[in-house]
Amino acid sequence: MTQSAFEKIAAADDIEVSTSAVDLAVRQILDLIRDRGLAVGDVLPTERELCELFGASRNTVREALRTVRTYGLIDPKPRVGAVLADRQSAAIQNFFAAQMDISRTSFHDIQGFRRIIEIGIGDRIILDASAAEIDALDGVNDLIEASADTDEAARRDFDFHLALVKLAGNRMLVQTYQFLSPVILHIMTVGKSIRPVLSETRKAHAEIIAALRARDRIAYSYLMSRHLDSGLRFIPDDLERAKAAPAVAGTER
Repeated sequence: MTQSAFEKIAAADDIEVSTSAVDLAVRQILDLIRDRGLAVGDVLPTERELCELFGASRNTVREALRTVRTYGLIDPKPRVGAVLADRQSAAIQNFFAAQMDISRTSFHDIQGFRRIIEIGIGDRIILDASAAEIDALDGVNDLIEASADTDEAARRDFDFHLALVKLAGNRMLVQTYQFLSPVILHIMTVGKSIRPVLSETRKAHAEIIAALRARDRIAYSYLMSRHLDSGLRFIPDDLERAKAAPAVAGTER
């Protein structure tokens, strides 16, 4: 666990900080972690010790520890206490999964995000990706039709798009796409439960790969746009109705 990971949360002096008791205790815990140079695996002081250090009540400290846990910075261990962890990526994924339900607004937000990213990276991939890297997408795409059920089909569909994003060579972009994976996967899963024709997905991906292989920017943009637009056949109302529907056992090829 690096010091900068905590500073992003605890040391932003130009950000207005809430003065509530719990918020103050959260900041004090983060300051303590930073000031003592604690690392992954180190144990925080006990709740009683934190109460004495901060002059706070047990309930206040307990709530503050729960908040710090949501940051992915600590894990409770029986008979040990709160141990420094490194689960920030998982915490952010859980945040997105909780906040971005499959509503009309979030559906369009996610599809809009994907359009900006996946069409926008075309130029970078065409300029920088090697022929071997582009050819490797074929192997990822070939797995889609072999999917045993809807969940596996959605995962392999997501794997293809993630592999495409990785070809842009931007780690921050990849991390952001991965953070959104619970929501993107849910949309893909529900969409495939409504129309489970995997051959169409594989064919659309193959056309995108062919455009990249030909280094054709215009064709790539058109084909990716058309592919993402195809998801709009599954309108948000359909997605909401399908959320509670039983999982589809198999998929059409």
